[in-house]
Amino acid sequence: MWTVSARGWGGLVGALVLLGGCGPESACGPGAGVVARVVDGDTVVLHSGERVRYLLVDTPESTGGKRDCFGAEAREFNRSLVEGRGVRLSYGEACTDRYGRLLAYVSVEGQEVNTRLVHEGYACTLYVPPAGGTRRSEFQALESSARRARKGMWGACASVACDK
Repeated sequence: MWTVSARGWGGLVGALVLLGGCGPESACGPGAGVVARVVDGDTVVLHSGERVRYLLVDTPESTGGKRDCFGAEAREFNRSLVEGRGVRLSYGEACTDRYGRLLAYVSVEGQEVNTRLVHEGYACTLYVPPAGGTRRSEFQALESSARRARKGMWGACASVACDK
């Protein structure tokens, strides 16, 4: 028969949390979660209810009656990467945007989704100071590379909604 003291339960629960991939909380929000729903190419909702907006990323619109070129493709690509999966969250210089969404870099299985979206041509770089200031040039370089290679929306769309 198994017996576990109160102290033993704490250790067991701690071990299960570590094995389950839950990350530590930060000042901004959770360090990890499971994606319950993909809203669009750059926003997800976690099972815990938090809405997360990818930091430094702007994908063409695919919701709210607005259908930009490559918006549906960006949403589906994002869905293929994260929906129903455990993700890690890390934060930049600001915790939330004006809509109350968490602003985070999102990683799944050690691969950052934010950079992948820009690198593959599903997203533009969106810098809203101060959020993402330390990595802005990295994302701009990824976008320039995708443009030159005509990846994703840069090769498929006559006009790109987020193009400056």
